[in-house]
Amino acid sequence: MDTTPHPLTGQARRLAEDLLAPHAQRIDQEGVPLSHVDALRASGLLGTSAPTAYGGAGAPDAIAREVQEILAGACCSTWFVQTQHHTPVRLLARSESSARDSLLRPLATGALMAGIAYAHVRAYPRALVSATPQGRGWRFDGAVPWYTGWGLNDVMLLAGISDEAEVVFAFADARDQPGLEASPPMRLAALSASRTVSLKLDGLWLPEASVMLRAAQETWARHDAARGANASPAVFGVAYAALRLLEQTSGTAESSRTLRVRLDEVRWRAYTLAEHPEPEEHLAERLHLRTQAYHLMRAATTAAVVAGGGRTMDLDSPAQRLAREGMFLLIQGQTAQARSAHLRSLTAAVELRHQPLEGEV
Repeated sequence: MDTTPHPLTGQARRLAEDLLAPHAQRIDQEGVPLSHVDALRASGLLGTSAPTAYGGAGAPDAIAREVQEILAGACCSTWFVQTQHHTPVRLLARSESSARDSLLRPLATGALMAGIAYAHVRAYPRALVSATPQGRGWRFDGAVPWYTGWGLNDVMLLAGISDEAEVVFAFADARDQPGLEASPPMRLAALSASRTVSLKLDGLWLPEASVMLRAAQETWARHDAARGANASPAVFGVAYAALRLLEQTSGTAESSRTLRVRLDEVRWRAYTLAEHPEPEEHLAERLHLRTQAYHLMRAATTAAVVAGGGRTMDLDSPAQRLAREGMFLLIQGQTAQARSAHLRSLTAAVELRHQPLEGEV
């Protein structure tokens, strides 16, 4: 069995150790700089999953997951900005649209970086963004509640819903322009550094050539729910980073060892299922493992805070930053199905652990 590390994971570890982790505390307070994006472009990591024919690395999904885990554990804000890029790349690689010919190579090589503006489609039947045929293109109107990487991304993959309940995905320049206006950067409890804004769409017109995909909302929602059932590599990345902090504190050996063994087990099972050839099968088990990963991440980040004591309330504390990042990951990429499974798991855990207090009947 070949155990040689993949070049991309080696590149990710070097970037994490030399740049991302050493500056994570400062970035958390000041924002992801263009220099971090430039380092990502130069590293080749933006093309991890892109076809080699278009200048990408064509790496298997297992390597892509490991890369994302490494980046998230080093600097979750930088991870969150760049992770948006990979969905448009994967979708373009499977597309037969004209947008593939014009955009896939520059996205695969890192000449361009993409963001995504389509999570609002999950709110259907509420149509937060409408897509209306107009001439030789589409008009988009409404509000995108969240868009990450404003000022860092070059293009965005925008989605709206037509009157025929069709989801229309199209590329737009990620900048203020007629019909598109960004809010000031949001102040968030975690990952404010990711330059997240809301977008106001008032007649943004995009040509047919920019359209990458049109799909029935019901079909898209089913595929989205299947993707959203898998545990995120970022959850494991933040959990392992918290365990490394915990292991540096005296008197925590037993706690850190127990959490690491359990985390290793859940990660292995989750990644094994992620490799299953039918992504819509074993959804209940995928969701269970996703919630178990959340519980372990929360336990690991909480343990790092507890072990660090009062100093973890300082904004310069890595333990406190990881705890806030973990809180953010609880809702990142959340579908209705994943949210329901997580809430049921939390309720079940409380009922299972409840012990009557003295005097209770």
